[in-house]
Amino acid sequence: MSKTLITCDCMGSQTIDAAALSAATGLEVAPPCKALCTDQAALAAKALTQGNAVLCCTQESRVFEALADELGTAPAPLLDLRDRAGWSADPASKLPKMSALAAEALLPAAPEKSLDVVSEGLCLILGAPEAALAAAAQLAPHLGVTVLLEEAGELPDARSFDVIEGRLRKAQGALGQFRVTIDALRQIEPGGRGSFALGAPQDGGISDCDIILDLRRAPPLFPAHEKREGYLRADPGSLPAVAAAVMEASHLVGTFEKPLYIRSEPLLCAHSRAGQTGCTRCLDLCPTGAISPAGDHVAVDPMICAGCGACSSACPSGAVSYDAPPVDLTFRRVQTLAKAYLAAGGTAPRLLVHDARGAEMIRLSARHGDGLPADAVPLEMAAIGAFGHAEALAALAAGFASVTLLPGPGADRDALAAQAALAAAIAGQARVMILDTPDPDAMSAALYAETAPAPVAAPVRPIGTRRQIARQAARALAPETASLELPAGAPYGAVEVDTESCTLCLSCVSLCPSGALGDNPDLPQLRFQEDACLQCGLCATVCPEDAITLAPRLLLTPEALEQRVLHEEEPFACVECGKLFGVKSTIDRITEKLRDHAMFGGDKLRMIQMCDDCRVNAQYHSESNPFSMGGPRRPRTTDDYLPKRRDH
Repeated sequence: MSKTLITCDCMGSQTIDAAALSAATGLEVAPPCKALCTDQAALAAKALTQGNAVLCCTQESRVFEALADELGTAPAPLLDLRDRAGWSADPASKLPKMSALAAEALLPAAPEKSLDVVSEGLCLILGAPEAALAAAAQLAPHLGVTVLLEEAGELPDARSFDVIEGRLRKAQGALGQFRVTIDALRQIEPGGRGSFALGAPQDGGISDCDIILDLRRAPPLFPAHEKREGYLRADPGSLPAVAAAVMEASHLVGTFEKPLYIRSEPLLCAHSRAGQTGCTRCLDLCPTGAISPAGDHVAVDPMICAGCGACSSACPSGAVSYDAPPVDLTFRRVQTLAKAYLAAGGTAPRLLVHDARGAEMIRLSARHGDGLPADAVPLEMAAIGAFGHAEALAALAAGFASVTLLPGPGADRDALAAQAALAAAIAGQARVMILDTPDPDAMSAALYAETAPAPVAAPVRPIGTRRQIARQAARALAPETASLELPAGAPYGAVEVDTESCTLCLSCVSLCPSGALGDNPDLPQLRFQEDACLQCGLCATVCPEDAITLAPRLLLTPEALEQRVLHEEEPFACVECGKLFGVKSTIDRITEKLRDHAMFGGDKLRMIQMCDDCRVNAQYHSESNPFSMGGPRRPRTTDDYLPKRRDH
């Protein structure tokens, strides 16, 4: 069923050309209302009843949800055309941007994946007695509370919560699954008259809890602690902060849905082979420590993962990819925005990628400032870190003149800067940039002041993996360029071999995780396919001659997709049968070194120059045959034992 856009000019504060918007989008667009959320709510009710409408207002979402609940219908999808397009000081036409935003809003949403997390309300409070005991008294009616004090001092008489003394050794886990190890643990002995006493100290005590309320002045227990669900930390000297943490803790009881942000493909991972470490990009970036080595690949703990998306952008092989929403949906959104904008008559659009904080800045700028320029098309991401160099290149290849990243307070700026630098190295410095400001007016002013370069003349919309899309986009952006030099650590590049040092042992071939390095079963050759190389460094690590170095670059010619010979030598012919095997220079060198060795006298030295079959045959017929076992041993009988006895 075709969708109908129900538009509203919000008391005449914006201009909407319904006929032109309908022609550009191919959708039915009703004439704009004046006050859809108040005086003309009947039109919204009618649209909800019909069930095929998109309400172009997000500000009054609660009103429309309440109206749908009253009518007993499903809530209608909402689309913000006002703040992102209509409210703007730019006199240029907003039709191309509105068309793009409408087309993107109609893309089917990916189903959300999650797992259930159960919290029974067991709370461990850390801190000095004054703050910790006061917080425990407030939480005791709602949670099962245990207070850990380094020095208990005078113990409270109340038994509505537990008090223990000890020294915290380590903590691990997340909401519903925390495990804390405590040394010198002393627990209350509840019997007897007078004040409570503590038992004997014990090391290695374990406390399993659902929530940790940290009121210490010490460093936090976890990296990126603000992203660790169930771990609440407040300055004990700030009463409002402690009160807010206590309030939040009291609500962490029940069953919660934990989003599954990351999808992993362990077989694609290039972390290590044969005990040698290769790629560590995701391990180096993960702020929460959710990623850890697990043999030849890495493992992602979904309970700890906060969904920043940095690992997905940096992973060279696709072993780790963002899944909330999936990577392919992000590419479709970018390409849909560009295609719809250009189809509606727009030229040289600019993409503004932002998160929820950026969406709020756009709303504030639209209401109280100049808003966004008419050619600045916003794209909201759940995690801006998941928008990496491949996504930026795909946007530029699709027709955007530039890509601007607007990080929020929780974004990993170092990871984002690395991806932006890689994209800029491929596409050109002026095309990809980071706008790091919390000020809506400064954001708006920077966008109005930007002079973007001309977009690509012939837009393309590549498909495939992130690597394939990045390569195709780079070719569209630089059609006359054969190779692009990239910064160190880039996931694209070549392998360079010192042919004077390489002995063609092929250790690198056996451990290459992507198959970029290969051999020739018929000749002593080391072959290489550049587009498959992940620049993980395993080949350089395992090379016994240190003959391999990495050269980060992006080769855009067809040779990148072909195998080429890095090093080859003349094969050696078996001195017995003439079969080709091994490398002639290597066998000649070994023969020369062992010529005067005592263990290789006579025909033994000649065996080095034989193939496997001939060598075994020569050994079998030699005087010191290692395969000779002699005749079978005679079985012992009773007659063998009787002569040794004296009683017969």
